[in-house]
Amino acid sequence: MEDMGGKKKFTAVRKATDNPFFNLYEMDALTNSGKPFGYYFGSRNDEEHIKLKTKAMNVEGIVIYPVLKEEPDRIVIIRQYRYPLDAYLYELPAGLVDDGETPAQAAIREMKEETGLDFEVYEGGSPAFRRPFFMGAGFTDECSAAVFGYARGTVSDRYLEDSESIQVLLADKKEAMRILENERVSLRCAYLLMQFLRSGKERPFAFLE
Repeated sequence: MEDMGGKKKFTAVRKATDNPFFNLYEMDALTNSGKPFGYYFGSRNDEEHIKLKTKAMNVEGIVIYPVLKEEPDRIVIIRQYRYPLDAYLYELPAGLVDDGETPAQAAIREMKEETGLDFEVYEGGSPAFRRPFFMGAGFTDECSAAVFGYARGTVSDRYLEDSESIQVLLADKKEAMRILENERVSLRCAYLLMQFLRSGKERPFAFLE
């Protein structure tokens, strides 16, 4: 409850909702001068495992960077309906890590569920680029990690849940640039597409080294 300067930053935190997947927490926060104010954030963790208590960096979700095995100058992008926007958003395949799963295992499962494609994880490069990173610490304690690799097979929607509306695109660099210039794009997808635009066909994961 204290920052590096020793100042107390909050006095209490309470779970304000009761949802099995994601909950709102209310914090009795303090300004730098000690003035109290209400602060709210969301978490996928229960009350005992929110990260302000555990200080852990466990991975709740993954984003997948999938280039085609036979055409590594193409990347798998999805166009998914998002309820909070009432609009379709260009994204990379992604999802939550189930209990007992590694990020790599989650990526293989989510790739199949969202696109019908098989996924081969690329293990090379620096581990620094696969470590957990915070999603948006102003409103959630969620951590996510990137999983890189090759996609192959046939696109299919047979594994989608009824609540999911997903279109799969096998985009070359021209299409990736068009999406970045003109479409609604998730931030994770945008940053990774910037890497894709600079990647080479012979060494598609050179940017991880």
